[in-house]
Formats: sequence, C-alpha cells, structure tokens
Amino acid sequence: MGLKEEFDEHAEKAKTLPESTTNENKLILYGLYKQATVGAVNTSRPGIFNMRDRAKWDAWKAVEGKSKEEAMGDYITKVKQLLEEAGAST
Repeated sequence: MGLKEEFDEHAEKAKTLPESTTNENKLILYGLYKQATVGAVNTSRPGIFNMRDRAKWDAWKAVEGKSKEEAMGDYITKVKQLLEEAGAST
C-alpha cells in the first residue's frame, strides 16, 4: 500500500475517533491533513472574533514547511496513536 492510500485509509479512520478526543489533538490532525492535501497555508488568518477558524488556521500554519509526504506520515502516526489511546481507555 502506498503512502497516499494509507493516508486516505487513516483519514477515514480519524472520523471514528471518540468525542472525547481533545480539541488540541483534533487541531493537530487538521493542520497535518491540510498540509498533506493542500500544502502551505494559502489564505489569510481569520479575524480575532472567528476563534474556531483562527485556531484551525494556526494549527495548519504550525506545520508549514513540512512536505506533503512528511505531513501524511505524521498524520498516519497521530491517528494510530489516538486510536490506540481510545482503545486503551475503553
């Protein structure tokens, strides 16, 4: 299985993460996903009153500079880690 296929598989698995997944971890996944699928941030930072989108933008900006392949690998690793933690807590 190639990296792209494994990434797509784990993107689907990420949708099954429990509600208890922290916002911090969700933002990490979001940033890595955007970096892997879009590349570098290509929009301006949302305004101060749009806190949700601003946090998502900041998470994406935090991984700027990673290659798409590196972001895919990190995303896969993070999803595996969160799924293991979820399995251990049940």
